[in-house]
Amino acid sequence: MRAIVIHKAKDLRIEEVKSETPKPGEVQIRLATGGICGSDLHYYNHGGFGPIRLKQPMMLGHEVSGYVEALGEGVSNLQIGGLVAVSPSRPCGGCKYCEEGLFNHCENMRFYGSAMPFPHVQGAFSEYLVADASQCVKADGLTAGEAAMAEPLSVTLHAARRAGNLSGKRVLITGSGPIGTLCVLAARSAGAAEIIVTDLVDPALEFARKIGADKTINIADNPVALEPYQTGKGEIDVLFECSGAAPALASGITAMRPRGIVMQLGLGGDMSIPMQALTAKELDLRGSFRFHEEFSEAVGLMQRGVIDVKPLISHTVTLDDTINGFELANDRNQAMKTQIKFS
Repeated sequence: MRAIVIHKAKDLRIEEVKSETPKPGEVQIRLATGGICGSDLHYYNHGGFGPIRLKQPMMLGHEVSGYVEALGEGVSNLQIGGLVAVSPSRPCGGCKYCEEGLFNHCENMRFYGSAMPFPHVQGAFSEYLVADASQCVKADGLTAGEAAMAEPLSVTLHAARRAGNLSGKRVLITGSGPIGTLCVLAARSAGAAEIIVTDLVDPALEFARKIGADKTINIADNPVALEPYQTGKGEIDVLFECSGAAPALASGITAMRPRGIVMQLGLGGDMSIPMQALTAKELDLRGSFRFHEEFSEAVGLMQRGVIDVKPLISHTVTLDDTINGFELANDRNQAMKTQIKFS
């Protein structure tokens, strides 16, 4: 079968790899769609991010959906031919954090397409994938493209849960990439009353407007546009910082009202923090990393029509056109979410 394998920065290849047979408790999936994530782009553009570097060839991909092709022994909750969204998160279940229910902090996590451990954890961008049945969530009624959006949507649902009660709150989202834009949907579904989104690129902000942001601000064109929200001690209840850029965090904190919540999702490396403002305003700074139980919740919200991710799927390319797909995903003036069609 064919798979998408990264060897080093800008050295992405479609290679033949050996397919696997499902063991007890596993299923074989004929991959339908895979979304290109920011981490995939880091490997493609730079060979890694921060201290995480490629040390061996690695299959990319962790935002995937597909059709059940074969069932391993003991699997009875899935049907051949059924569409499933596949969670890339495979905690061990036995470490101290798993025992505490903090599965996203598993000490032995096997997360698709990760160079953090060595040997690397191979990704899911292959024509056929063998996964634990527990990773698969039935996606009846969704398109394969929507089902593949369950993973990034889960990231934002986890962040919204970490933020606490959003009902009636004024929310600021800094960074309108796929995660920031999906935060609009997550915050709205959680009851946010007003959502403001900032970015440096107009096309990205247009996607945020399309899915319901109340106000969008191009900070590059209008660097003082947040000033109305910075009057007094600030007007923002909750900040979702999705850019990973220190200036965005600093400007967002300036707009926060006392005892507001700062949710840090962006992974841009170490950032300086305006600690004096954080202290004086009694702000809560909270990190948000991956997800677990939110994955099935994401599928359910899409199935019930509570959240519609279709407007964010900007481009779909074939497996043979993978390189072009990655270059499209790199271009924020064109793409929001670029997906690869495997079958």
